[in-house]
This record gives sequence, C-alpha cells and structure tokens, in this order.
Amino acid sequence: VQLQASGGGLVQPGGSLRLSCAASGFTSNHYTIAWFRQTPGKEREGISCINPSGSATSYGYSVRGRFTTSVDSSRRTVYLQMNNLKPEDTAAYYCARADNWFTSVCPLDSDRYGSWGQGTQVTVSS
Repeated sequence: VQLQASGGGLVQPGGSLRLSCAASGFTSNHYTIAWFRQTPGKEREGISCINPSGSATSYGYSVRGRFTTSVDSSRRTVYLQMNNLKPEDTAAYYCARADNWFTSVCPLDSDRYGSWGQGTQVTVSS
C-alpha cells in the first residue's frame, strides 16, 4: 500500500489549500482514508476521514466548518479542502488508510489506520 500526500505549502492566514492523498497498491474497495496532522512536541491530531463512497465522514473539532474532505473513488484519491486557515493549522499533514469501510462514522483514532503516507507540510504565516 502506498499513500502519496501532496498540496502543502505556505499560505497566509485566512487563505486556502487543498491537499491530495493518492492511494495505490491494493485492490480492495473496503478501506477508509483519514488525515492527521502533527507538530513537533505535540500529539498527532485526527483531522478528517472518509470512506470510498463518501457516505461516512468525520472531522476533528478544531477544523469543523473550515475543512472539507472528499473522495474520487475511481482515482482512489482523497482530498482535504482547507479554508480560513489559521497559524495553529501549521503542521505536517499525513494521510492514512484503514482496512475497513466504515458505514456511518469513521474514526479519527490513529491506531485504527495501518498504512501511512510521508506527509506534506502546511505553514500558515503572514
């Protein structure tokens, strides 16, 4: 399983970025993709998750109303649209895959996700 995260960069407060996570190396349609972020010295934080149909999503409290996750199941790519970015959103963002198709609510517990990408850096600064 390979997960390739991209789309990070430097953005001013109030700006937007869209991250992409391209998944490959597996054939099963039973999976869920989540986004996590981490800064040095802090615990990893669950941001969002989505199943391949988009019927199950979850968001972390700190990003609700500002971030939106979506999926293109034909391309096995998950997106994270981040709007109204704040300096506290600065972190390395990672996507991860779980071998489960969660049907209503997907978890933001990192222990549920067994495959991880390499991360993409998001810096929010003026």
